[in-house]
Amino acid sequence: MSAPATGNVPEAPSGSLLRRVAWHWRHDEKRELWIGWWTLVVFYNLYGLLFFVITRTQPPPEPSLDPSEIARWFHDRHLGLLYGYALVFIVGGATAIMNATLAYSMRRMSVSRAFAYSYLVIYALATLPGMLIMGVACTVGAMRPDRDPELMRWLYDFAFLSFEGTMGVFLIGSLVWMLAILLDENGVFPKWFGYLNLCNALTEVVVAPAWIFKSGPFAWNGVIAWWINMGVFVTYTIAFLTLLRRMILREDFGTGPLPDLSTAPASTPSGSLKAAR
Repeated sequence: MSAPATGNVPEAPSGSLLRRVAWHWRHDEKRELWIGWWTLVVFYNLYGLLFFVITRTQPPPEPSLDPSEIARWFHDRHLGLLYGYALVFIVGGATAIMNATLAYSMRRMSVSRAFAYSYLVIYALATLPGMLIMGVACTVGAMRPDRDPELMRWLYDFAFLSFEGTMGVFLIGSLVWMLAILLDENGVFPKWFGYLNLCNALTEVVVAPAWIFKSGPFAWNGVIAWWINMGVFVTYTIAFLTLLRRMILREDFGTGPLPDLSTAPASTPSGSLKAAR
């Protein structure tokens, strides 16, 4: 991602929203970064809507349901699972833009490019346990509710254990981002956010016992394995969206430390700018 050298550009309009958006699309050298940031914001809002409201798979149900109760669970959510996960599969394509935006933040740091490329690979893989496998299993169960109840129980367990208990890729990804932030000398993110990445990584450790427990705090719907983890994840998500926005506002497309927000250049291009590394 780079900023081209530009000459004089027209002043930003103050009229309708459509005119302002059109101006930024044509003249704002940070438009790719803003597209990535808004993709993140829209994705996480849609993610919550699809999983909590339409499919009703979160908060997760009891792990200890018997086969007849599981069949009823699929029956009660039949249309929500089918249409909700159809949208999830479509929205899932946005993760490529999101991961690229977060990797850019590491490219802007003083650390090796290997951090950014490793993060891209890890989070490309993370889409499977974080969203797609559960969607496939729940859709298969919803499409054929007349299957053997034991097979439906297998699909039910496979769906929620893949979502709650196979988050090792997120653990590694959070640690990669943490190390990049702590080693960075360009001040892209504050050091405290690096340690918040460690907190997010540890949530992936405490959810591992979900493969063993069917009740209690370590079950996939337990206080520790889900509720506390969700609290940490929401805090972490709000933090990195806020800090990423501040990074974009401060971005000068140089290779050294980012300027303070109070002295950061405006979003409009003026003069030639060095391409980001």
